Amino acid sequence: MLATFRPMLAAAAVLATVASPSVSAPATPVHAQAARPMLDHAAIARVHFGNDAPWYVDRIPFFESADRRIDAVYYYRWSLFRAHQRDLGALGYITTEFADDVAWQRQPYASLNDATGFHIAEGRWLNDRRFTDDYVNFMYEGGNDRHFSDYMADSVWGRYLVDGDRAAVIRHLAVMRHIYGLWDDHFDFTKGLYFIEPLLDATEYTVSSIDASGGEDGFRGGDAFRPTINSYMTANARAIAKIAELAGDKVLARFFTDRADELRTRMLADLWNPALVHFTDRYKTTNEHVKYWEPIRARELAGYLPWMFDLVPDDPRYAQAWAHLLDPESLAGKAGMRTVEKSYPYYMRQYRYLGTARECQWNGPVWPYQTTQVLTAMANLLDHYGDTGPVTRSDYMRLLRQYTALHYQGSKLDLEEDYDPATGKPIVGLDRSHHYFHSGYIDLILSGLVGIRPRADDVLEVNPLLPAAGDPQTLAWFRAEDVPYHGHKIAVTWDADGTHYGRGPGLSVEIDGKEVARRADLDRLTIPVVRTPNPPIVRPINHAVQLVRGQFPMASASSNADPEMLHDAIDGRLWFFPELPNGWTSAPSNDSQWFEVNFGKPVDADTAELAFFDDGHSISAPVSVTIEGLSADRWHPLAQARPLANGITRLRWSKRAVSRLKVRMDPVRARSIRLVEFRASSSASPVRTGDSGA
Repeated sequence: MLATFRPMLAAAAVLATVASPSVSAPATPVHAQAARPMLDHAAIARVHFGNDAPWYVDRIPFFESADRRIDAVYYYRWSLFRAHQRDLGALGYITTEFADDVAWQRQPYASLNDATGFHIAEGRWLNDRRFTDDYVNFMYEGGNDRHFSDYMADSVWGRYLVDGDRAAVIRHLAVMRHIYGLWDDHFDFTKGLYFIEPLLDATEYTVSSIDASGGEDGFRGGDAFRPTINSYMTANARAIAKIAELAGDKVLARFFTDRADELRTRMLADLWNPALVHFTDRYKTTNEHVKYWEPIRARELAGYLPWMFDLVPDDPRYAQAWAHLLDPESLAGKAGMRTVEKSYPYYMRQYRYLGTARECQWNGPVWPYQTTQVLTAMANLLDHYGDTGPVTRSDYMRLLRQYTALHYQGSKLDLEEDYDPATGKPIVGLDRSHHYFHSGYIDLILSGLVGIRPRADDVLEVNPLLPAAGDPQTLAWFRAEDVPYHGHKIAVTWDADGTHYGRGPGLSVEIDGKEVARRADLDRLTIPVVRTPNPPIVRPINHAVQLVRGQFPMASASSNADPEMLHDAIDGRLWFFPELPNGWTSAPSNDSQWFEVNFGKPVDADTAELAFFDDGHSISAPVSVTIEGLSADRWHPLAQARPLANGITRLRWSKRAVSRLKVRMDPVRARSIRLVEFRASSSASPVRTGDSGA
């Protein structure tokens, strides 16, 4: 179990201590030694993000290690996060699951609630808190339509563990409670458990739905009491209880604590399957194929979800379930974790196609979604209980590297929806699948590999999940830098023999540039840290976002006036992935081109941001751009610039009310111009009440 820590005086901000069941020696004393900057953020950003580097430099934590592939995927995942930030104008930013539109998203926002847990877990590590804060506000101010099950309240609590912002975490307590209550429509009061159709659990074509159809289908149907939704609802209840306690509502805190305890008890009693030594579904459905309350007949990755939320006792009886994850005849594919074990009769049977392309199913394929959940669960297991069961730190790093490899297609980074567990090749192959954001990785690196274990109290805890020296899966060195924590910036460094960084061997921690703790080995460090207020969140509003096609603001252009392309350039989405064309593309020409946004009313603006895509062949950024504004029925020149390719060109002018903005662009000879996104805003940036609270 987790070590128990005595309360520590906040003033003792630089005293290092050890908290580990297996290590009792104190950490090496440190005297607030100033730490030299080690990582060149601007240079690293240029390597990984090119001309778009300025977006990242002051926002993300930087990381490097002895494994360059892990490093590359870490930065790719930040580009994935950026690409999935959709600007909704006055509503702020949300995070999308698919880069472009899909039929089942919530219109007109393109939001889906099933991936919120991953999105918030990744975004909590940003130094710019706007994106995750906007997203949480959106979801709790009408955005969460319960299209799928989710563990959003738990992830919001997880964000608080990093930023320590009390005002932000309690802001939506009443709505959290309300949404939780709505799920009573999926609660069986006789069994004390939640049930759900796998499709609405975001896991179509799994054992309960396939078997309920007699093996004929599995897209719909198969209602079951599942480890997934019951883990989510237990975690959400615990989170609401903690948030209520933080808000001073002891009655509500007690209600949800009891709710979580009761649900956990029922899960352990009824969803643990002794025959399979695993947590499994029980049917809610009765038909000619399945019967109510019978357990399903095969193991699934979903059975590890209770560990993701710390719901399983430290008991060898349960820990043996992890042996299946390492078994090639069960859940261990050569290239990744199988969503359903190999012995299941309908393992990898393809049921669903879009034309001739195979659609996603979860009856065996590797799925980044559940791979992330299992790696998070494994990190909890190893952090809390140590290497005492079937899985070890070496297994964690091996499986993390296996997951890392899935991000690669040859030398190119492009994460897709699902993969063949034998070959690691993508299965779906649909346009929507490129650069898919229904998983996590950054959080696995920072909270797992680096071992930053966020806490609600005034303590920084670090426990890297690396195996000992000599293990083929270990790392000789790593460093994470500019990581936000309780209003500070922290850094964690591991250098096994001290030769890489030249500052001595071992594990060290810095707070705001000063080394505060060090030890020679890889084990837990705990450091008291006084939380400080976070910087205010700055929120310039983009006036140029068109959420609903055909409504203001509206776009027009000098050529290629395809309505969808015009919309794409003002839809609040921005990325430079060549696999996913996005924005307005002019006809190839030697003549000047223009793109205009009509706001339908005067708006105050003094800044425009233009994103141009360049493929190095037929599409190039323009040679120059000039922006004009329509004010009082007259066009006025405002600003001009030499634009960047695959980056942001920012133009500024003295603020004025304009009803239209027009960008004139001079093309490279005989090439097209692709304007990925046009944004217009005012430098007057409102700050939401409570954003700077500690």
